[in-house]
Amino acid sequence: MQLFELGIKQSQVGLAKGEFSSVDLTQSIIDRYHAKNAEIGAYLTFDEEQALELAKANPKAVPIAIKDLINVTGQPCTCASKILKGYVSPYDATVIKNLKANGFIPAGRVNMDEFAMGSSTENSGLGVTRNPYDLTRVPGGSSGGSAAAVGGDLCIAALGTDTGGSIRQPASFCNCVGVKPSYGRVSRFGVTAFASSLDQVGPMTKSVEDAAILLKALAGHDEMDGTTPKIEVPDYEKAIEGASMKGVKLGLAKEYLETAGMDGEVKRIMDAAIAKCEAAGAELVEVSLPHTEYAMAVYYIIAPAEASANLARFDGVRYGHRSEAAKDVFSLYTKSRSEGFGAEVKRRIIMGTYVLSSGYYDAYYGKAQKVRTLIKRDFDEAFAKCDALITPCAPTPAFKFGANQDPLTMYLNDLYTIPSALAGVCASAVPAGFTSDTKLPVGVQFICGGFEEEKLLKISKAFEDIAK
Repeated sequence: MQLFELGIKQSQVGLAKGEFSSVDLTQSIIDRYHAKNAEIGAYLTFDEEQALELAKANPKAVPIAIKDLINVTGQPCTCASKILKGYVSPYDATVIKNLKANGFIPAGRVNMDEFAMGSSTENSGLGVTRNPYDLTRVPGGSSGGSAAAVGGDLCIAALGTDTGGSIRQPASFCNCVGVKPSYGRVSRFGVTAFASSLDQVGPMTKSVEDAAILLKALAGHDEMDGTTPKIEVPDYEKAIEGASMKGVKLGLAKEYLETAGMDGEVKRIMDAAIAKCEAAGAELVEVSLPHTEYAMAVYYIIAPAEASANLARFDGVRYGHRSEAAKDVFSLYTKSRSEGFGAEVKRRIIMGTYVLSSGYYDAYYGKAQKVRTLIKRDFDEAFAKCDALITPCAPTPAFKFGANQDPLTMYLNDLYTIPSALAGVCASAVPAGFTSDTKLPVGVQFICGGFEEEKLLKISKAFEDIAK
């Protein structure tokens, strides 16, 4: 096995035994980057010199790929957008500080949908990322670069972010494990905001064990982020020891399992996954999430509204793209933003500004927040009957480039991941199998209650063991 094929746990064991050094491990990733990135396009930039310097200073550290909206000192943070061209971060995000303090180093910045708005990484303003399992297909999004890097062995593990499914859907497309932590479990300080009440940083890894190790390093209270509570972070790695499906109550929601748009192969793999869980001792419980049908509409009111406010700061004044055609302050704003932002970002800014505007705020944004509360209540009631929900991650396997050009069709990719994001609970994507015809990976999703990552990872590990 090549060093670049290792996961976090394997790397940590090898480093501890002195079988190789952090420099060896990092150099292996750099060599793999030179050999495969032109083909897959997972990385936007890779500061090899900085990565090797950090590896020399931390001989037992594991290199981790970073989604290009997380600030790392001395590295660009473009959010895959032309509007942030030339910006170099002067500070580390809290998650980067936590990584460095726990034996990891940031190594390479991976592609994404611009400002995390998309489900295929086709919205990146800076490059194309391809699915390592089929180069004619997308890697998913918005964390498509992270997923492609993990699935294509271009990194040991990666950080992604999830606002409406941006860790879980690409993890399903690229055959890796992805975890969306509960809202507030991981600090957002230094992570470029898309929708502040939804965004969460999470691990994208080669195994559930690796996800447990990385999440432990990321999680915790941060004085710089008031949404992170002062509660203890469990030892997730220890929690998954002896993981088993015996006695686990798995909720089956008809709103997720009886949808018209589900691909036949996804349904086959999903049915097989449920059967494996039951055979391994899980108890299947029927539950209902009646407000699920409103989740998509609620999300596409709340998320663009928050994006409209958050992206107002990118105006060409202090940093990033500044239009050369500007003649006054007003044209500086309008031309810099129109030239710098891509089509999908503009679309969401316009949608968000509209629903926040005078006369429409109560009718759209206010009402959406009320329905969001009902969606959260659905999950609370479901978790009173079961330990976790098992659902698909996405309605289809990875699709071909250009296949979902209609925005509404593209938005449906997050059909199964948006409700749990709105509820602020934790969820995972775990590889479940491959389509029989195209041999594309498909993952299943597990959802647990807020701050129940311990339970989520244990159930995910139990499924990983029986799915192999």
